[in-house]
Amino acid sequence: MHNADSHIRLIGVRKSYGDHVVLEECDLNVRPGEFVVVVGRSGSGKSTLLNLIGGLDRPTDGVVELLGQSLAGLSEDELSRVRCRRLGFVFQFFNLIPTLTVAENVRLPMALNGAGRAEGVGRADTLLGELGLDGCGSRFPEELSGGEQQRVAIARALSHRPNIVLADEPTGNLDLETAEEVLALLEQTCRRHKATLIMATHSREVLGTADRVFTIRAAHIHEEPR
Repeated sequence: MHNADSHIRLIGVRKSYGDHVVLEECDLNVRPGEFVVVVGRSGSGKSTLLNLIGGLDRPTDGVVELLGQSLAGLSEDELSRVRCRRLGFVFQFFNLIPTLTVAENVRLPMALNGAGRAEGVGRADTLLGELGLDGCGSRFPEELSGGEQQRVAIARALSHRPNIVLADEPTGNLDLETAEEVLALLEQTCRRHKATLIMATHSREVLGTADRVFTIRAAHIHEEPR
């Protein structure tokens, strides 16, 4: 059952690796459709936080809930199914499959969720159009610029209609002008498709458009006043 008031919820989350504490007593509640930005210096724990939310890592202590469901009792196979169906990921280095065309990369999450070819083709074309990539579906990732590849990655992250999109430094590999364009497209596309977006970033340009901003300092997460 989905909690209508919360898409992401962390309660007293702690993550340590041996004696090194990365996150301590972290509480977070992200509502459906929100755009939340997490900032902090390199190594502060931003990626660790996203990995915990995405079920890619498990907390040392505390509770992580997605869509009203605790991840604690889920097996690795069950976590994989949650990621496949409910989450979309956008990474710094795009992570596109080089042997697949742009359209095939975008359709892959839909295929993994059992969508038919006609549905996949139609939705991929729609998303690529929204992201300014009309006519690029038959090309391969290496034929595109970095900004275009990241837009393909955004289309792929949204293609299977996830509830939540996790973006980890999505513009860290782009120049400033391209980064600003990609950030705007990511936010606008997630809002259009009513996906909750949580982004870890160094970029300050995006702070003005976020609904809420959190900073990680000394292993603790703090909400910034708006």
